[in-house]
Amino acid sequence: MEARENAAATLFSLSVIDENKVAIGAAGAIPALITLLCEGTPRGKKDAATAIFNLSIYQGNKARAVKAGIVTPLMRLLKDAGGGMVDEALAILAILASHPEGKTAIGQAEPIPVLVEVIRTGSPRNRENSAAVLWSLCTGDFEQLKLSKELGAEEALKELSENGTDRAKRKAGNILELLNRIEVGATVNT
Repeated sequence: MEARENAAATLFSLSVIDENKVAIGAAGAIPALITLLCEGTPRGKKDAATAIFNLSIYQGNKARAVKAGIVTPLMRLLKDAGGGMVDEALAILAILASHPEGKTAIGQAEPIPVLVEVIRTGSPRNRENSAAVLWSLCTGDFEQLKLSKELGAEEALKELSENGTDRAKRKAGNILELLNRIEVGATVNT
């Protein structure tokens, strides 16, 4: 285990450099990092998560991470508030949600309830990342938007649009606009 964790720490350091992101992803490191994310010590999990985050900044690695099954372990970490990995899980999900395959895989993991809860109660950074993921999921997906509304996202998003970080305020405003459109559409159709 220690050797794997040392390797993850090395990959985390190397993954900061853009040219290395491509090479590390192409070399097949992402599945091993995901395994460590699931099975490592707390330090190993953090290093694996940081390496995955850095690697996923490169567009080609987003698809690799999704194909390697990253979404399920991230959702597990996100739901385990006491596990100390919520920040990392949300940061990676926010990056992956910007990729079509990532958006699909995250949407299939039924993330809306936990995202809405984090928007209500999370740290400023986690609220911002949750809003970013929710915005990606709701854009062009009526079912995700409808579910967000049913779970009370509107009230939490209104509060976030007033008191969140600048990015969180933007994302919350964008989602509220989408929610408003479905209300207007429902009113017009009745």
